[in-house]
Amino acid sequence: MVQTSARLLKVLSLLQSRRFWAGGALASELGVTERSVRRDVERLRTLGYPVHATAGVGGGYQLGAGKELPPLPLEDDEAVAVAVGLRAAAAGPVTGLEDAAVRALGKLEQVLPKRLRRRVNALQAVSVRLGDAGPTVDAEALAVIANACRDGESLRFDYAGREGAVSARCVEPYRLVHTRSRWYLLAYDLEREGWRTFRVDRIGPGPRTGRAFKPRPLPSEDVAAYVSQAVSTEVYRFRARVTVHASARTVSERLSGVAARVEEREGERCLVHTGADSLEALAFHLGFMGFDFEVHEPPELIEHLRRMSERLARAARGTPG
Repeated sequence: MVQTSARLLKVLSLLQSRRFWAGGALASELGVTERSVRRDVERLRTLGYPVHATAGVGGGYQLGAGKELPPLPLEDDEAVAVAVGLRAAAAGPVTGLEDAAVRALGKLEQVLPKRLRRRVNALQAVSVRLGDAGPTVDAEALAVIANACRDGESLRFDYAGREGAVSARCVEPYRLVHTRSRWYLLAYDLEREGWRTFRVDRIGPGPRTGRAFKPRPLPSEDVAAYVSQAVSTEVYRFRARVTVHASARTVSERLSGVAARVEEREGERCLVHTGADSLEALAFHLGFMGFDFEVHEPPELIEHLRRMSERLARAARGTPG
């Protein structure tokens, strides 16, 4: 009986590790006959595990989702990962998950073997949180946004801008990105007709889903890098949008190490989004590229470049201002 129970746990673990198991492959992995596998599957079903079976050539077994959450066996490294994740969630940036994370952590640590509990405690003991955790986001709102991304449904919400002004937005949500201590939503803004990155903690309460949409090609294959570049300019006082007369690849190489997002345009041109804390720094980085460029915004930068060009022209003529 003990051997049979141990094999049941092994069958369950294998079914959870792969989406589909052929009957012969599962029997070979367990070292039993396919008839034994069928009996084990029936026992799992009586315990509440929804195991689906398909007959014939290419048939096998697949663990489905049931009405209730059944017991979940974990490997050693998986148990440690879950415990560490729950401890982080108990003090993390997502509000509404703290109590649930503490309860789940208590249940898990109660059954953790001593050797695994020591690994978790050791990691916790030597880990130090650096600085403030940053703004928090509502767990329910985060779930609504995540489901909208997964199901391809539009979203409506109120959004507070950097200066605090609130505007109504209607977007097609695509990806959630967690960077450092903040959550960001990559979405296509339908009214502004362009890709936007929204800080989730600035999204107002109760985001609402709408009709389904046909997915657009993403603005970049590397979404994380795209969002990282987009939000890297938000922290600066001045943010610029500039057309540069050179290819995106060449400009990206010149701007390596500078907070900037480069978009390809036709005719050996590209659109550069960048930022700095001073107009002098912005002018320096743009001039240092060595290419002709046109500044679209901000107007302060355009005026600063005009004054700088006059000053440089006087210097070139040798005439003081």
